[in-house]
Amino acid sequence: MKYDPQIHHRRSMRLNGYDYTLPGAYFVTMVTWRREQLFGTVVNGEMQLSALGKIVQAEWLRSAEIRKEIRLFEDEFVVMPNHVHGIVWIVDINGVGTDAIGVGGVGMDVGADGVRPRNGGVHPMSGMNMGAGVIGENQEGAGREEGAYHAPQPEGTFRRTSKSLGSFIAGFKASVTSRAKRELNIDSIWQRNYHDHIIRSEAEFTDIWKYIDSNPLHWNEDQLHPSAAPNRFNQDNS
Repeated sequence: MKYDPQIHHRRSMRLNGYDYTLPGAYFVTMVTWRREQLFGTVVNGEMQLSALGKIVQAEWLRSAEIRKEIRLFEDEFVVMPNHVHGIVWIVDINGVGTDAIGVGGVGMDVGADGVRPRNGGVHPMSGMNMGAGVIGENQEGAGREEGAYHAPQPEGTFRRTSKSLGSFIAGFKASVTSRAKRELNIDSIWQRNYHDHIIRSEAEFTDIWKYIDSNPLHWNEDQLHPSAAPNRFNQDNS
């Protein structure tokens, strides 16, 4: 699937005040420090992971094991030479349960058909409602835009909301950095920003899933490829 900047790197649609603890599906992108190719190389359309890339892949899946509100799936994540893409599911663990995502607002019910195109099976969260959600007053969303790159604030400037998307991303990055420093003596890994996009429909989910799945095949066309012309996605966003 060809890179579509309107979907895969949307930058100017973030909802002011959106509560990023709300159950739902979120497409996220994290980039390496100075966009260095730390995680491996693409050979004949397939990603060959470096030792650091293998740590990134392992820590992504492990992150869900220690967070009850997070669901991650191996085929909804890809490690690229200088960035990663993944879909993060936040589920309601206080009453509603993991079989339904009640985000309110405009949305649609995601059924079993077509949700998991790779294996043809039923997604563990099929039947959830995916939509625009309820606008809250979460500090992480206030004054920002959906899809924008945004950086964790310096320590002491604000308190990151527990069980939010931002909290998950911070924890994942920290776990990768900790292991990399301990095992590989590497500590400069991540650009301190990340990109997020709220997935609003089954069709959008399927489109994004296909993009993740085929990303290595289209590495030469990627706006984060080292040979890409200057664009707003391969410039510093600190």
